[in-house]
Amino acid sequence: MSGDTSDFSLSSRIASLVHAHFDALPTRSKPTIFPDGSREWIPMAGIVAVKGVNTPSESLTCISVTSGAKCLSASHLPRCRGLVLHDCHAEILAIRAFNYWLLTECNSVLSREKQLPNGHDASTPDNQKVSDSPFIQRRKIKEDKGSPTEWPPFELRPDIKIYMYCTCAPCGDASMELCMAAQEDATPWEVVQEEGPLPKIQDADVPGAESLLDGRAHFSLLGVVRRKPARMDAESTRSKSCSDKLALRQISSLLSCNTSRLVAPTENAYLAGLVLPEDEISQVGCNRSFGENGRMQALRGRYWPNDTKLKESTPGYRFRPFQVLSVPSEDVAALWPFAKPKSVSCPAISLEQEGDPSTSGAKSNKARPGNVSAVWVLAPSYHYPPARTMDTGSKTVPSLCRSKTGLYETIINGVKQGNRASSPGARGASSLSRAKLWALFREIAAALVPHTYQTNDTPAGSLSDVSETGDPHVDTVQHHVPYIATYQDFKNPTRLGDSAQFRMQAIKDAKLVLKGWVPNAGDESWGLDVLVDPKKRNR
Repeated sequence: MSGDTSDFSLSSRIASLVHAHFDALPTRSKPTIFPDGSREWIPMAGIVAVKGVNTPSESLTCISVTSGAKCLSASHLPRCRGLVLHDCHAEILAIRAFNYWLLTECNSVLSREKQLPNGHDASTPDNQKVSDSPFIQRRKIKEDKGSPTEWPPFELRPDIKIYMYCTCAPCGDASMELCMAAQEDATPWEVVQEEGPLPKIQDADVPGAESLLDGRAHFSLLGVVRRKPARMDAESTRSKSCSDKLALRQISSLLSCNTSRLVAPTENAYLAGLVLPEDEISQVGCNRSFGENGRMQALRGRYWPNDTKLKESTPGYRFRPFQVLSVPSEDVAALWPFAKPKSVSCPAISLEQEGDPSTSGAKSNKARPGNVSAVWVLAPSYHYPPARTMDTGSKTVPSLCRSKTGLYETIINGVKQGNRASSPGARGASSLSRAKLWALFREIAAALVPHTYQTNDTPAGSLSDVSETGDPHVDTVQHHVPYIATYQDFKNPTRLGDSAQFRMQAIKDAKLVLKGWVPNAGDESWGLDVLVDPKKRNR
């Protein structure tokens, strides 16, 4: 991890590309600038795929653009049923959007293969005939060990690297020095004792389970896990800070529990670099939070699966620190009119606290927090018709900066605009919600198996639970993506040999090293029937 600006041109190009896409979004997805000069502010983030870094053919593709800084209180989670986004901070939405795009890219490859002779276009070069995607490819067939193919079936192409751009420092550990430097009085806020009942933590034996720090508390304690900040009088959340979640991604990769079952955790499935405005980078904070010799150094040299003979290029989970690259602050100021005013004392203060007079500077009354989150995702390389029940917003925004739209949503309080988080339903659920992403994965998993092996009793978008079919390919697919009834079981696989178990163990070990990671439990015990409209169900 480095703050070196030797790659300055690339970081500036990444920032400009993300800003151009956000600028092209409809007005309803942006903060408001009012006639009296007051305005709203919001953090923004984007994921960019760079193909052929440092080569004459280098090209940049914006994958996702998101904005937001809201998250749900812990007590709200049991009402979500997989239909409400827990964490709408821009960085977290950008990663969820990246995974949505990866799923649709896998789906488009499968659709392409089914429509073309021999699964490919004969006019394409030999090294692209398998998938016709510039971003992902089928993994090479492996004939030994009695299996016709390795699993997962897809991987990112080796010449692709993934970067994230953010308009401000991630909340939490990486920004604590910035937070302290911005205070007139650097004395840490006192921790307010939580009031009211909270969901019972299922994993109560987690070390430090009662010491999850408020995002604004105890500047003297550094290198520890913090919750998302909020108003002093607001009910607490158990969503971990963006610094902590990005640090965990250095072990688990950018792949979610859904995409990791389809896309291999190769080196380039990890974040290559985090791009920030130069005045939003604390070298000390970033080195401690993300660096090779920082708080996660105990994980250096660890492998999941536990095999020290694995080559660096072999897919698997390990600690892969990313670079921190800078963009001149004056360039960002010219590109981003919706930045948080510097008179607001702490970058770790969230939107909710912005309205608290005790934490606002003299000029900050001219700025107010925006409550709208924008989500834009690139369309898959090959068009395939989405499910009839899926409203992707692509008709509203067919293209953005000459990029075809795969998903466009405006989110308020974790659900699509015009819906209520207090009474969530399938219609208001974001395509990035747990339920919608799991349903999309199940649709793709079913497409991996010929229709002859799917039964009338099999739930839509899933595989039949047949132990053996006699077809090695089908049996391999069914072994790795069996039918599972609840999201709780999906996230915590118990089947021996399941590749998802390696990911789960890597995450568990990383959380122990990060110290004080309290589970944000309460929204797991549901199945995909939550996406069925109750009115249609009763007909």
